[in-house]
Amino acid sequence: MSRHYDELETRSGEAREADLFERLRGQIARAKATEGYRARLAELDPASVRGWADLGRLPVTRKADLIRLQKQQPPFGGFNALAPGEAGRIFVSPGPIFELQGRDSDYRRMARGLFAAGFRPGELVHNCFAYHLTPGGWIMDAGAQALGCAVIAAGVGNSEQQAEAIAHLRPQGYAGTPDFLKVLLDKAAELGLDCGSITKALVSGGALFPSLRAEYAERGVAVKQCYATAELGLVAYEAEAPDGSIEGLIVDEGCLLEIVRPGTGDPVADGEVGEVVVTTFNPAYPLLRLATGDLSAILPGTSPCGRTNRRIKGWMGRADQTTKVKGMFVHPEQVAEAVKRFPAVVKARLVVEREGERDRMVLKVETSGAEDSLGAALAEALQAATKLRGDVELLAPGSLPNDGKVIDDQRKYD
Repeated sequence: MSRHYDELETRSGEAREADLFERLRGQIARAKATEGYRARLAELDPASVRGWADLGRLPVTRKADLIRLQKQQPPFGGFNALAPGEAGRIFVSPGPIFELQGRDSDYRRMARGLFAAGFRPGELVHNCFAYHLTPGGWIMDAGAQALGCAVIAAGVGNSEQQAEAIAHLRPQGYAGTPDFLKVLLDKAAELGLDCGSITKALVSGGALFPSLRAEYAERGVAVKQCYATAELGLVAYEAEAPDGSIEGLIVDEGCLLEIVRPGTGDPVADGEVGEVVVTTFNPAYPLLRLATGDLSAILPGTSPCGRTNRRIKGWMGRADQTTKVKGMFVHPEQVAEAVKRFPAVVKARLVVEREGERDRMVLKVETSGAEDSLGAALAEALQAATKLRGDVELLAPGSLPNDGKVIDDQRKYD
């Protein structure tokens, strides 16, 4: 069987660039027909966009813009090319941001990333991305089915039941966040269940720390990671060279990826860290130059695995204070929402750290003369705002640094 998903992965750079910009011109034409882009692109002739230097003429759209515009012009801010009833599915991501899915099979192109991670037709994939409201579970599900795999629609939580299902159904692969696989394997060991059928995994929604990847390797699971978002789908993925090495993440063939100076649309030189800005060619939802808020850099050269597309170094942090915890984005606005109804809170900061191999959130608040019940009430409000559990630490006024931070991500990624 071929080591590559299709011939697109090994084409020349010139052929790829010509194809991407031809598709971009079509996407610009589709975008101009939407209410969200009509005024913004009124003076732009799609035929005039011929190469990388022309991208600066297209507006950058940020997730904060989507949140604001969707409130002003529900349900999708005018960026949708399909009416809601013409979509396949509609999702609600944290923010909230509303997205719609077209009716094509692998609508977020995840089959390519699964193939690079070693998944093959006829295998069984245990999919632990969430299916409830958010699109993660459906993105991976669609990609696995497009590749020819069957899917166990596991979702999140219920680790004991999931371990029992793995022991009974014997899937070859896992898809989900990096740390939840450890939860399942540990639970299986605790229950005396054999989950050794899982020998490969594709993870996303959080950083794959080197120590965790090494632990999985010791347990017989080869783990690859991909970079994907709810709005864009697959952006980049890991692939193994013949000698087993992995160098960066290869940009998906269905993406036009730029690295720009944070807060602008200006490109930076290859190798320089900047914000990831991506255009895909989804006809149902033609977003142009979506700024992800994630930092990365272009790696020099091509991958030793034989794929010829550009590579990024990987996730290198956030261009803003938004961070991702257990696969879910957490925004400063959500922290403010959690504490606003508590007059005793003077100042608040959400600290994200690692405890063992799992993410942990601690809401640190300055308060004076607080009632004993304040901590529990804040923990409940934090979970309601972020959909994630966190601890609360009550501090005396003046304890937190005066640096403007609302979210302090203290996890180390090297």
